[in-house]
Amino acid sequence: MKIINKIFIVIFILGAVSACDNLDLDLQQDPNQISPEQASLNDLYNNIQLEFKNVYSSAEGNPGAVARMYHAGAFTYENLVTQTTLNGLWFNAYADLFPDIDALIAITDAGGFDIHGGTARIMKAYTLMILVDLLGDVPNTNALQGTDIISPAFDSGQDVYSAADALLDEAITLLDGTVAGAPAFDNFYGGDPAAWITFARTLKMRSALNRGDGTAFSSIVSGGDFIDAAAEDFQFNYGNQRTNPNSRHPNYNNHYETGDGDYLSNSFMWMLRAEKVNGVGVTVVDPRIRYYFYRKVDDAVNQDQTTYSCHFSLFPVKADAAANLGHWDTVDPNLPYCVASADGYSGRDHMNGEGIPPDGPIRTSYGLYPFGGDFDDDATFTACATGGCRDSRVSGTTGGLGEGIEPIMLSFFTDFMRAEAALSLGTSDDPRTLLESGIRASCAKVRGFESLVAAKMGTTVTLRDGSSGTIEDLYAMTDADIDNYVTEVLAFYDAAANDSERLDVVIREFLIAAWGNGLEAYNMYRRTGFPSNQQPPLEPSAGQFPYSYLIPDVSVDRNQNVNQKSLADRVFWDDGTLTLY
Repeated sequence: MKIINKIFIVIFILGAVSACDNLDLDLQQDPNQISPEQASLNDLYNNIQLEFKNVYSSAEGNPGAVARMYHAGAFTYENLVTQTTLNGLWFNAYADLFPDIDALIAITDAGGFDIHGGTARIMKAYTLMILVDLLGDVPNTNALQGTDIISPAFDSGQDVYSAADALLDEAITLLDGTVAGAPAFDNFYGGDPAAWITFARTLKMRSALNRGDGTAFSSIVSGGDFIDAAAEDFQFNYGNQRTNPNSRHPNYNNHYETGDGDYLSNSFMWMLRAEKVNGVGVTVVDPRIRYYFYRKVDDAVNQDQTTYSCHFSLFPVKADAAANLGHWDTVDPNLPYCVASADGYSGRDHMNGEGIPPDGPIRTSYGLYPFGGDFDDDATFTACATGGCRDSRVSGTTGGLGEGIEPIMLSFFTDFMRAEAALSLGTSDDPRTLLESGIRASCAKVRGFESLVAAKMGTTVTLRDGSSGTIEDLYAMTDADIDNYVTEVLAFYDAAANDSERLDVVIREFLIAAWGNGLEAYNMYRRTGFPSNQQPPLEPSAGQFPYSYLIPDVSVDRNQNVNQKSLADRVFWDDGTLTLY
């Protein structure tokens, strides 16, 4: 009977086809999609900027966790970094961004829209660099050829970097002196071609630093046209609209709606709160800490036992776990355990893959900078019993309402890059001066986010001791705070015995200032091996450190030219001399 039914179906289909003389079985254009010649140039460009933001967002989270900027929620690197980890990045780049950029370039080159075409080339160049930084060899020359080449070969990472540099040069040529009309909307630079040229040259500086090319790096610095002022910062700006559409920073949505939010990294919070102890035994607290993190409690160690997942103990008491933390003590006996600091900084240790307890009420949240969260003052702890009583999860109605940024390339990044190059590549810059300017510029950027919570900063509060004042007066960063912090960091720098130790100081400050950019955190860790006292994985046997990422299975499953790689494989600019953990 099944055979008879199948024959009947085939006869019916053939009859229907023969009855439709005008049926086109060779349709090449999807009738549901807009063809390139029908596309609105400005709408296409706007979509490209959103796709580019998606590329960056999908590239910085997991690498940031490997570098300890964010929490890595797995006991082994093999479980943290899998074939699916960068599926989103691969899709965002090869299925969304690159085809749209190529279509836009075809239109703009023919019509003389140099600002659209030049800036699109810059976004493509940076995306190519990101792919190489994370994956090594990737398709480029034969990519995006449709059915002509369904399994494109992989170009070497070095060749892809060279292609990206060439795209940047093309873009600079197109943008230099152009009188073409600007895009209707440009989230980054408002259609200013000179600003985009500055960003392009900064990307060439970044490329030179990764490649270890001091000559190329110095050439850009001597030219003077790179991002070195806050007005030139390359950042994606989010809005504060909650619905239709939700335009807020994803990390605000994650922590300030109703969910508990991701864990923050104990290692990173500890760097700001308790790592630095000066020559007279005083802890040096980073003035940016209340802007970076928002505590829900002011006591992180005396909570109910059920709220902890310390792994080696019931409570966050390092002595109770000492027998299991020998691999930590060999790195730094002062490393935190289970919580970052007793005064409320509660996250998770590196590579703690424990299950999730009911710890939402004590879990530290993302703060005001750069995610548009809340400013962390102590005033709301005043009326609480021991342990504090406030919560960030109030349906997205507090703090900066998510009006944060993606800090892709900021002016103080280049200060730290130049300091690093001076110490590691022998360029002629003064690293100590650049270390100081980088810290000061970072603090100024962070301090500027107070404008998002101006009403709160002006609120007068009464403290437990009966004193009162505005939140700004009592808790906000001051010029004196910045001066004191800079003085202490420079003292550490001056006490360093050699350039390697001085570089350790620089990279530690670079990592702190880069908060929100996990990609640069991962790159600087692989370039330098610093900070030298990174918190080890919780378990001593955490597997292979990912020197690069696995090729996403969305490519492996479809491309016969793919040979899956190993986490031990290094990208072309990694010379293999560092052993990381």
